[in-house]
Amino acid sequence: MELNKDAQIDTSQVEDRRGSGGGPAGIPIPIGGGRGGVVGLIIAVLVTLVGGGFGVSQLTGAGGEEQGDNTALEQRCQAEDALGQLDCRNTLYVNSIQAYWQRAMPQHFDRPYQESDTVFFAQAVSTGCGQADSGVGPFYCPLDDQVYIDLSFYRVLAEQLGAPGEFAQPYVLAHEYGHHVQDLLGTEQRVRDQRQASPDEANRLSVLLELQADCYAGAWARNATGTADDRGVKIFTSLTERDIQEGLDTAAAIGDDAIQRRSGGRIDESQFTHGSSADRQKWLGTGYSSGDPTTCDTFGTAR
Repeated sequence: MELNKDAQIDTSQVEDRRGSGGGPAGIPIPIGGGRGGVVGLIIAVLVTLVGGGFGVSQLTGAGGEEQGDNTALEQRCQAEDALGQLDCRNTLYVNSIQAYWQRAMPQHFDRPYQESDTVFFAQAVSTGCGQADSGVGPFYCPLDDQVYIDLSFYRVLAEQLGAPGEFAQPYVLAHEYGHHVQDLLGTEQRVRDQRQASPDEANRLSVLLELQADCYAGAWARNATGTADDRGVKIFTSLTERDIQEGLDTAAAIGDDAIQRRSGGRIDESQFTHGSSADRQKWLGTGYSSGDPTTCDTFGTAR
């Protein structure tokens, strides 16, 4: 995987709150619970795997307003070594993902795409879904239409979860933007309503939602080398099968069964919320093989 050093990094698609604090988290709420549910790559599991530096994996209460400051980020991302900076590379990944959906949403779903900011935070953050800490992992909040990530999560992904590949990073972001697309299409709301109507089906529906986000991430990956900045300059100069394999390895590392195994528990499919390693690999691969997000029918509605 190689990013184009001539591509313009649009920091307006990111809100940098790493210097703003975020306050303490409170009592945990379940993923997708009530009106303040969140959807994410991994949620409320890292506390069993990670030592110091991460919080208590909580998200609760009403979020307050916080102001980001992109001044330092803008300066770094205009510098000669911008692509050597983790936050600048991730900003460019966001640019690519959103450039793809700007074209793909009207093409495949006959709907306009609405941009969503990614919020960089450190340790804790206030969101429209409540207060969160880094232990929840990356997530999307449908109440404020924003993606949230503490970039130190990538260290956890590499060192604790066994997914050190560089392509793990854009896969994480593309998965979260998959949730944003679900929100725009009304899928997230329908699943939330179904979960409330049939609580016994809540986990199964959560898995289907997460696997579809994986598939959407695969569709972006297939088309990533065709994405460009506002000037028409391509964002990626190359994306190889090795990169895709890194994405598949990441999907395997964060499957529910893999996480249960790492935490020392038994494999309990009834507690799955994101899907098994095999299923996550399958649906990421489905999106990548087709390059068409309409093939991401994890709910089986086409059948």
